[in-house]
Amino acid sequence: MKKIILILTILIAIFTVNNRVNAQGCVAIRSTAGIGMEHPGQADSSGSWLVSFNNRYFKSFRHYVGTDEQKQRIALGNNVINNVYTGDINITRTLNSRWSIMLDAPMLVNSRSQTYTQAGVLHRFSTHSAGLGDIRIAAYAWLWDPARFHKGNIQVGLGIKLATGDYKYQDYFATSDTTRELRAVDQSIQLGDGGTGFSAEVNAYYNLSSKFSVYGNFYYLANPREQNGVLRSATPTAATIANGSNVMSVPDQYMVRAGVNYSVKNLVFSAGVRDECEPVKDLIGGSGGFRRPGYIISAEPGVTYKFNKVTVYGFVPVALVRARTQSVPDQITTALTGKFTNGDAAFADYLINVGVTFKL
Repeated sequence: MKKIILILTILIAIFTVNNRVNAQGCVAIRSTAGIGMEHPGQADSSGSWLVSFNNRYFKSFRHYVGTDEQKQRIALGNNVINNVYTGDINITRTLNSRWSIMLDAPMLVNSRSQTYTQAGVLHRFSTHSAGLGDIRIAAYAWLWDPARFHKGNIQVGLGIKLATGDYKYQDYFATSDTTRELRAVDQSIQLGDGGTGFSAEVNAYYNLSSKFSVYGNFYYLANPREQNGVLRSATPTAATIANGSNVMSVPDQYMVRAGVNYSVKNLVFSAGVRDECEPVKDLIGGSGGFRRPGYIISAEPGVTYKFNKVTVYGFVPVALVRARTQSVPDQITTALTGKFTNGDAAFADYLINVGVTFKL
């Protein structure tokens, strides 16, 4: 029984604190996609709290069009390089054995290195953003009473994502050796998306034995707002006006995870698969405006260690498949010109994800 409770305790740490969506590159999947799952093995009475601190970092630099890597970008030295750090504070309040509520507040520090050409010579410059991201609040319920169902359970959650992050963050862009232009930073390093969204989640676990367990997560964030009004350029071209990409889109996002855990005393080793996606079209509302839709399928190894009321973990999703899919503006341009158009996006090779959870 103690081993089963240990597995349950570790599972909540894995589900609660490490599974924020944070895409590895220019596909702007935000960190608001939290799996706020609390497990009866850890939150077994009303009035208890879980406080988590989660840290993620990635460097994106490989460009893809569809699933094809544009290797010439690195060879030519004109690839975009994003460095993205996100620190989350996640607070979960247990109301009773089945119900809980969660608050997630991300802080972001981002940089984006890109190039301009002057007199035939390539020059690099960087833009930056830092501050509070989009806060999310959610409520969760177990479908079955955890006091009776110990071997497995399913949790469902509904939440709201608030537009607290600055989606108009500006920095200076170098256009020559002597001139700079103040404008909104790229969508991939903005602090928020400018929309109020609604999230739906399903989280499940099942204990196969005292050592082995399986898990699964599904998260979807619907953003009804179509565009946030932020211009990509102060002087949009006729082409961007025609296909609608001169204004930033407010896209949906989703994540699917599944895997297995193996416990050895206080250690749990995890192996799973993770799919993060920014879809081409939204579930609710229009899908116009500029976005870089795409997906990242990753292998997700990890390790977790449980102390008395403290759990620490580290996970490193490693990209297996990266794809920048055809956006709505790409489709419009294809229809207008008769030539297939598909934009590119930069992706990382892996994501570093470490954190700690305290039960109060």
